[in-house]
Amino acid sequence: MAVPGGRIADTTHWVVEHCVGPLGVGTLILKPRRHVVAVAALNDTEVQELGPLLRKCSAVAAEISDADQVYNTLWSHADTQPGHIHYVIQPVTAQQCLSTGLFGPALQMAMFDAGAVPDPRQVAMVADRARTLWNAVR
Repeated sequence: MAVPGGRIADTTHWVVEHCVGPLGVGTLILKPRRHVVAVAALNDTEVQELGPLLRKCSAVAAEISDADQVYNTLWSHADTQPGHIHYVIQPVTAQQCLSTGLFGPALQMAMFDAGAVPDPRQVAMVADRARTLWNAVR
C-alpha cells in the first residue's frame, strides 16, 4: 500500500511513515524493517535504535501539530492474530479530549469507529514538513 507522503525517515532497522488510518493528521508510524510480531523478538541493535527513535518521532509529531500530548502506543494485531509490530506516535489536543470526553485508548478506538481518514494531500504536506524537521530535531 502506498503511504501518502512516502517515507519520512529510516535507519538501519526502522522506518518512519505517516499513519494511513483514522488517527489524524500528524500521526506517525515507527516500524521495524524486519517482520517482528513482538517486542521480545527484537534483536539488540533494533532495541538500541528504538528509544532514540521514539523520542525523535514524538518531538517531530509535537512540532508538526498543535498537540498537548503525544501518545506512543504499540499496535501489533491484525484481527485476532499477532501482526507486524508498529508504534503509533499520535499528537492529541486537549480539544479532542474535551469534545469527545475521551482520552488514551478510548479516544483511539472512537477515532477508529468514526473512520474519518485524513485527506492524502494534507498528509503528504505534513509528511514533507516532518521530513524537513527530522534532521533539525535531536
